[in-house]
Amino acid sequence: MFLYLSKLLPLLFYPLGFACINLFIALVLLAKKPKTSAFFIVFSLILLLVTSNAWISRLVVQSLEWQNLGVADLPAADAIVVLGGGTKSATFPRPGVDLAEQGDRIIYAAQLYRQKKAPTIILSGGRLDWHESITPESTDMAVVLNSFGVPQKAIIQEPNSLNTYQNARNVRKIADKNGIKKIILITSALHMPRSLLIFKRQGMNVIPAPTDFLVSEEEIRGLGITPKAAILSLIPDVNNLHELTLALKEYLGILIYYLQGWL
Repeated sequence: MFLYLSKLLPLLFYPLGFACINLFIALVLLAKKPKTSAFFIVFSLILLLVTSNAWISRLVVQSLEWQNLGVADLPAADAIVVLGGGTKSATFPRPGVDLAEQGDRIIYAAQLYRQKKAPTIILSGGRLDWHESITPESTDMAVVLNSFGVPQKAIIQEPNSLNTYQNARNVRKIADKNGIKKIILITSALHMPRSLLIFKRQGMNVIPAPTDFLVSEEEIRGLGITPKAAILSLIPDVNNLHELTLALKEYLGILIYYLQGWL
Protein backbone atom coordinates (compact mmCIF):
# COMPACT_ATOMS: atom_id res chain seq x y z
CA MET A 1 0.00 0.00 0.00
CA PHE A 2 2.85 2.40 0.87
CA LEU A 3 4.34 1.91 -2.59
CA TYR A 4 1.07 2.77 -4.32
CA LEU A 5 0.56 5.84 -2.13
CA SER A 6 4.15 6.97 -2.76
CA LYS A 7 3.40 6.90 -6.50
CA LEU A 8 -0.01 8.61 -6.33
CA LEU A 9 0.01 11.16 -3.50
CA PRO A 10 2.84 13.36 -4.87
CA LEU A 11 0.76 13.94 -8.02
CA LEU A 12 -1.44 16.24 -5.94
CA PHE A 13 1.48 18.50 -5.08
CA TYR A 14 3.10 18.91 -8.48
CA PRO A 15 2.07 22.13 -10.27
CA LEU A 16 -0.97 20.80 -12.13
CA GLY A 17 -2.32 18.79 -9.20
CA PHE A 18 -1.69 21.63 -6.75
CA ALA A 19 -3.43 24.11 -9.05
CA CYS A 20 -6.44 21.78 -9.27
CA ILE A 21 -6.61 21.57 -5.47
CA ASN A 22 -6.57 25.36 -5.23
CA LEU A 23 -9.25 25.70 -7.90
CA PHE A 24 -11.41 23.20 -6.04
CA ILE A 25 -11.01 25.23 -2.84
CA ALA A 26 -11.94 28.35 -4.80
CA LEU A 27 -15.08 26.65 -6.07
CA VAL A 28 -16.11 25.64 -2.54
CA LEU A 29 -15.55 29.19 -1.20
CA LEU A 30 -17.02 31.02 -4.18
CA ALA A 31 -20.48 31.68 -2.70
CA LYS A 32 -19.58 32.62 0.88
CA LYS A 33 -16.05 34.04 0.51
CA PRO A 34 -15.63 35.41 -3.02
CA LYS A 35 -12.48 37.41 -2.19
CA THR A 36 -10.74 34.35 -0.75
CA SER A 37 -11.97 32.34 -3.71
CA ALA A 38 -10.49 34.92 -6.09
CA PHE A 39 -7.15 34.64 -4.29
CA PHE A 40 -6.99 30.88 -4.90
CA ILE A 41 -7.95 31.37 -8.55
CA VAL A 42 -5.25 34.00 -9.11
CA PHE A 43 -2.69 31.88 -7.25
CA SER A 44 -3.48 28.88 -9.47
CA LEU A 45 -3.14 30.99 -12.61
CA ILE A 46 0.22 32.41 -11.53
CA LEU A 47 1.45 28.95 -10.55
CA LEU A 48 0.61 27.50 -13.96
CA LEU A 49 2.04 30.49 -15.84
CA VAL A 50 5.34 30.28 -13.95
CA THR A 51 5.77 26.51 -14.14
CA SER A 52 4.83 26.18 -17.82
CA ASN A 53 7.25 28.69 -19.33
CA ALA A 54 10.51 27.56 -20.92
CA TRP A 55 12.78 29.72 -18.76
CA ILE A 56 11.80 28.03 -15.51
CA SER A 57 11.31 24.54 -16.94
CA ARG A 58 14.59 24.26 -18.85
CA LEU A 59 16.76 25.77 -16.14
CA VAL A 60 15.34 23.48 -13.44
CA VAL A 61 15.72 20.44 -15.70
CA GLN A 62 19.29 21.50 -16.56
CA SER A 63 20.16 21.70 -12.85
CA LEU A 64 19.65 17.93 -12.65
CA GLU A 65 20.59 16.69 -16.11
CA TRP A 66 23.98 18.39 -16.28
CA GLN A 67 25.26 17.10 -12.93
CA ASN A 68 26.71 13.90 -14.39
CA LEU A 69 27.56 14.52 -18.02
CA GLY A 70 28.75 11.43 -19.85
CA VAL A 71 32.07 11.18 -21.63
CA ALA A 72 32.64 10.44 -25.31
CA ASP A 73 34.75 7.34 -24.64
CA LEU A 74 33.44 5.42 -21.65
CA PRO A 75 35.86 3.02 -19.95
CA ALA A 76 35.08 -0.69 -20.05
CA ALA A 77 33.23 -2.36 -17.19
CA ASP A 78 31.98 -5.79 -16.10
CA ALA A 79 28.33 -5.05 -16.89
CA ILE A 80 25.96 -2.47 -18.29
CA VAL A 81 22.95 -1.78 -16.04
CA VAL A 82 19.80 -0.36 -17.64
CA LEU A 83 17.02 0.94 -15.40
CA GLY A 84 13.41 0.43 -16.44
CA GLY A 85 11.12 3.12 -17.75
CA GLY A 86 11.88 2.99 -21.45
CA THR A 87 9.25 0.60 -22.79
CA LYS A 88 5.52 0.10 -23.26
CA SER A 89 4.26 -3.48 -23.08
CA ALA A 90 2.98 -5.26 -26.18
CA THR A 91 -0.69 -4.90 -25.33
CA PHE A 92 -3.39 -4.33 -27.95
CA PRO A 93 -3.25 -2.55 -30.36
CA ARG A 94 0.56 -2.32 -30.26
CA PRO A 95 2.14 -4.83 -32.65
CA GLY A 96 4.97 -5.41 -30.20
CA VAL A 97 6.95 -3.74 -27.43
CA ASP A 98 7.14 0.01 -28.03
CA LEU A 99 9.86 2.37 -26.86
CA ALA A 100 8.64 5.07 -24.49
CA GLU A 101 10.06 8.59 -24.23
CA GLN A 102 12.97 7.19 -22.19
CA GLY A 103 13.66 4.44 -24.74
CA ASP A 104 17.07 5.97 -25.50
CA ARG A 105 18.28 3.97 -22.49
CA ILE A 106 17.86 0.70 -24.34
CA ILE A 107 19.32 1.96 -27.61
CA TYR A 108 22.34 3.32 -25.76
CA ALA A 109 22.84 -0.01 -23.97
CA ALA A 110 22.85 -1.85 -27.31
CA GLN A 111 25.38 0.61 -28.72
CA LEU A 112 27.72 0.23 -25.75
CA TYR A 113 27.43 -3.54 -25.89
CA ARG A 114 28.38 -3.55 -29.57
CA GLN A 115 31.33 -1.31 -28.70
CA LYS A 116 32.40 -4.07 -26.27
CA LYS A 117 32.20 -1.83 -23.22
CA ALA A 118 30.89 -4.78 -21.18
CA PRO A 119 30.03 -8.44 -21.87
CA THR A 120 26.79 -8.41 -19.88
CA ILE A 121 23.68 -6.24 -19.73
CA ILE A 122 21.59 -6.25 -16.55
CA LEU A 123 18.01 -5.08 -17.11
CA SER A 124 16.36 -3.90 -13.91
CA GLY A 125 12.66 -3.10 -13.74
CA GLY A 126 9.31 -4.60 -12.80
CA ARG A 127 5.84 -3.14 -13.06
CA LEU A 128 3.18 -2.28 -10.53
CA ASP A 129 0.57 -5.01 -10.74
CA TRP A 130 -2.30 -2.83 -11.93
CA HIS A 131 -2.82 -5.52 -14.55
CA GLU A 132 -1.32 -8.96 -14.03
CA SER A 133 -1.08 -9.57 -17.79
CA ILE A 134 1.50 -6.81 -18.32
CA THR A 135 5.05 -8.12 -18.54
CA PRO A 136 7.90 -6.71 -16.42
CA GLU A 137 9.96 -3.91 -17.92
CA SER A 138 13.05 -6.13 -17.83
CA THR A 139 11.33 -8.61 -20.15
CA ASP A 140 10.25 -5.90 -22.56
CA MET A 141 13.73 -4.38 -22.61
CA ALA A 142 15.20 -7.81 -23.37
CA VAL A 143 12.84 -8.18 -26.34
CA VAL A 144 14.01 -4.85 -27.77
CA LEU A 145 17.69 -5.66 -27.19
CA ASN A 146 17.26 -9.03 -28.90
CA SER A 147 15.82 -7.23 -31.92
CA PHE A 148 18.97 -5.05 -31.95
CA GLY A 149 21.14 -8.15 -32.13
CA VAL A 150 22.12 -8.48 -28.47
CA PRO A 151 22.12 -12.22 -27.68
CA GLN A 152 19.96 -13.54 -24.86
CA LYS A 153 23.00 -15.11 -23.17
CA ALA A 154 24.44 -11.62 -22.62
CA ILE A 155 21.33 -10.43 -20.77
CA ILE A 156 20.45 -10.81 -17.10
CA GLN A 157 16.90 -9.82 -16.19
CA GLU A 158 15.90 -8.39 -12.82
CA PRO A 159 12.08 -8.14 -12.95
CA ASN A 160 11.18 -7.33 -9.35
CA SER A 161 12.24 -3.71 -8.77
CA LEU A 162 9.47 -1.13 -8.48
CA ASN A 163 11.58 1.91 -7.59
CA THR A 164 15.17 3.12 -7.82
CA TYR A 165 16.10 1.88 -4.36
CA GLN A 166 15.00 -1.64 -5.28
CA ASN A 167 16.87 -1.33 -8.60
CA ALA A 168 20.12 -0.68 -6.76
CA ARG A 169 19.57 -3.29 -4.06
CA ASN A 170 18.62 -6.06 -6.48
CA VAL A 171 21.37 -5.24 -8.98
CA ARG A 172 23.88 -5.36 -6.12
CA LYS A 173 22.74 -8.93 -5.33
CA ILE A 174 23.18 -9.93 -8.98
CA ALA A 175 26.60 -8.27 -9.11
CA ASP A 176 27.79 -10.08 -5.99
CA LYS A 177 26.53 -13.41 -7.31
CA ASN A 178 28.25 -12.99 -10.69
CA GLY A 179 31.50 -11.39 -9.57
CA ILE A 180 30.66 -8.03 -11.17
CA LYS A 181 32.81 -5.26 -9.72
CA LYS A 182 32.30 -2.30 -12.03
CA ILE A 183 29.12 -1.27 -13.85
CA ILE A 184 28.09 1.27 -16.46
CA LEU A 185 24.78 2.73 -15.27
CA ILE A 186 22.34 3.84 -17.96
CA THR A 187 19.25 5.86 -17.18
CA SER A 188 17.74 9.18 -18.25
CA ALA A 189 19.92 12.20 -17.47
CA LEU A 190 17.16 13.63 -15.29
CA HIS A 191 17.09 10.44 -13.22
CA MET A 192 20.86 9.97 -13.01
CA PRO A 193 21.66 12.11 -9.91
CA ARG A 194 19.33 10.08 -7.68
CA SER A 195 20.29 6.78 -9.30
CA LEU A 196 24.02 7.40 -8.98
CA LEU A 197 23.71 8.34 -5.31
CA ILE A 198 21.76 5.25 -4.40
CA PHE A 199 23.91 2.82 -6.40
CA LYS A 200 27.03 4.24 -4.76
CA ARG A 201 25.32 3.92 -1.38
CA GLN A 202 25.02 0.21 -2.15
CA GLY A 203 28.82 0.14 -2.42
CA MET A 204 28.99 -0.29 -6.19
CA ASN A 205 31.69 1.05 -8.51
CA VAL A 206 29.54 3.01 -10.96
CA ILE A 207 30.32 4.76 -14.25
CA PRO A 208 27.40 7.09 -15.09
CA ALA A 209 26.18 6.95 -18.69
CA PRO A 210 23.21 9.33 -18.89
CA THR A 211 21.03 9.55 -21.97
CA ASP A 212 17.60 10.92 -22.95
CA PHE A 213 18.58 14.55 -22.30
CA LEU A 214 15.55 16.86 -22.32
CA VAL A 215 17.63 20.05 -22.44
CA SER A 216 20.59 20.72 -24.73
CA GLU A 217 23.11 23.56 -24.74
CA GLU A 218 21.46 24.97 -27.86
CA GLU A 219 18.04 25.03 -26.15
CA ILE A 220 19.44 26.89 -23.14
CA ARG A 221 21.20 29.40 -25.37
CA GLY A 222 18.06 29.85 -27.44
CA LEU A 223 15.97 31.04 -24.49
CA GLY A 224 17.20 34.61 -24.76
CA ILE A 225 19.13 34.67 -28.01
CA THR A 226 16.88 37.51 -29.23
CA PRO A 227 14.28 39.71 -27.49
CA LYS A 228 11.57 37.89 -29.45
CA ALA A 229 12.87 34.49 -28.30
CA ALA A 230 12.99 35.68 -24.69
CA ILE A 231 9.35 36.75 -24.83
CA LEU A 232 8.19 33.60 -26.64
CA SER A 233 9.93 31.50 -23.98
CA LEU A 234 7.51 32.94 -21.41
CA ILE A 235 4.44 31.62 -23.23
CA PRO A 236 2.83 28.69 -21.35
CA ASP A 237 3.41 25.29 -22.93
CA VAL A 238 2.21 21.91 -21.72
CA ASN A 239 5.54 20.28 -22.58
CA ASN A 240 7.37 22.75 -20.33
CA LEU A 241 4.96 21.94 -17.52
CA HIS A 242 5.51 18.21 -18.06
CA GLU A 243 9.31 18.48 -18.01
CA LEU A 244 9.33 20.70 -14.93
CA THR A 245 7.08 18.19 -13.17
CA LEU A 246 9.54 15.41 -13.99
CA ALA A 247 12.35 17.48 -12.48
CA LEU A 248 10.33 18.23 -9.34
CA LYS A 249 9.60 14.52 -9.05
CA GLU A 250 13.34 13.82 -8.99
CA TYR A 251 14.05 16.49 -6.38
CA LEU A 252 11.21 15.13 -4.26
CA GLY A 253 12.57 11.61 -4.75
CA ILE A 254 16.03 12.68 -3.57
CA LEU A 255 14.50 14.24 -0.46
CA ILE A 256 12.35 11.20 0.34
CA TYR A 257 15.22 8.77 -0.26
CA TYR A 258 17.46 10.87 2.01
CA LEU A 259 14.84 10.85 4.79
CA GLN A 260 14.46 7.08 4.33
CA GLY A 261 18.22 6.67 4.79
CA TRP A 262 18.65 5.25 1.29
CA LEU A 263 21.15 7.91 0.16
